[in-house]
Amino acid sequence: MAAEISLAAEPIMTLGTWGVPNSVVTTWIVVIIIVFGALLLRKKRLQAVPKGMQNVVEAVCEFLDTNIQNIAGSKKNARLFFPLVGSLFIFIILLNWFGLLPGVGSIGFYEIHEGREVFVPLLRAGTSDLNTTLALAIVAVIATHIFGMKHLGPGKHLGKFFINPFKRGPIMMGVGFLELFGEVSKIISFSFRLFGNIFAGEVLLIVMTGLVSFLAPVPFYFLEIFVGFIQALVFATLTLILLTMATAEHEEHEKV
Repeated sequence: MAAEISLAAEPIMTLGTWGVPNSVVTTWIVVIIIVFGALLLRKKRLQAVPKGMQNVVEAVCEFLDTNIQNIAGSKKNARLFFPLVGSLFIFIILLNWFGLLPGVGSIGFYEIHEGREVFVPLLRAGTSDLNTTLALAIVAVIATHIFGMKHLGPGKHLGKFFINPFKRGPIMMGVGFLELFGEVSKIISFSFRLFGNIFAGEVLLIVMTGLVSFLAPVPFYFLEIFVGFIQALVFATLTLILLTMATAEHEEHEKV
């Protein structure tokens, strides 16, 4: 039977009237892994010479801290942005890599859909669902506005979008509309970039595995591991740049 490639995530169970998609189940599993790992590390006594899991966590945190500080420009901003940017990076990369585990996308059941028997996987990569990437993009963009209002004040920050034409002229009001449209386009760009790359990788692996089951798909798995890392890094970096721009704009206002 030919492989069935579905753009939308498939519901595998129901909670009341809500059909729970397989991508949401995967996302829950990743969240549980993150929470359990954080609680486990919290209980363990930190060692002066790290080893094992502590060594891995410290290496990841050091990598994130160095890159965030290089873009943010100061330790103060790096500490301010680290919790959000670091969380997005870790969450997204685990979602991306979880979708590459054996059984994810290949273990499931068959059901009749529109008169055809189709395969429904029990698990699917969370970031191969547009709903998940859209939610992440909305969180990232809203966070930039929260930081913008914190540094500029609500009036000045929102004034970039809702400009009074009687005070600053109709041309500036048009600029405000462009700024507002730019915020919407950021959400679309963030969500579709991440979704498109991960979903395309998922399709590639399905096709290659269907053509040649052994050995041939292996290089593509390594490629997708790299792509999963890059996409998580790009998403986190773009979020960091937007946050830094909000802070830099505040500093420019102070200089004026």
